[in-house]
Amino acid sequence: MIEYFLANLWQLWAAIAVICLILELTSGDFFIICFSIGAVFGTLAALLGLNGYVQIVAFVCFSVLSIFLVRPVALRYLHRNESNRVSNADALMGRMGRVVETVKADGFGRVQIDGDIWKAVTNEPTDIATGTNVRVVGRESTIITVEKEMKNN
Repeated sequence: MIEYFLANLWQLWAAIAVICLILELTSGDFFIICFSIGAVFGTLAALLGLNGYVQIVAFVCFSVLSIFLVRPVALRYLHRNESNRVSNADALMGRMGRVVETVKADGFGRVQIDGDIWKAVTNEPTDIATGTNVRVVGRESTIITVEKEMKNN
């Protein structure tokens, strides 16, 4: 059993590479993918018949090189140097939506933005009626603050 494992160590390196790629999909920081690149070189070392120590050195060296060479290029290219990327609810700021349930001046209502319905409040002194176009001006947890859209004529 151990002989088989040692003879086919490349399979372990390949599995590590695939697992790291899957984990990278959950993070998007281009950090875990560097270990996947290292594991690919560990796989190549194993397929060339090099011993386990050389495989580990290849994994470590190429992982570190990837962290310093590949990751910055990937971040710059794919994130366009946005130092403060917005995501999730923060991306709603400034977006337009339509009231689907009257937003009470002293209570809540519902606003639809791109097919999603959000709980909303307003700072305006009057209710915002159903069907009114609104703009998101704030957010507190998952509750957005909206105001009526001002039309420029």
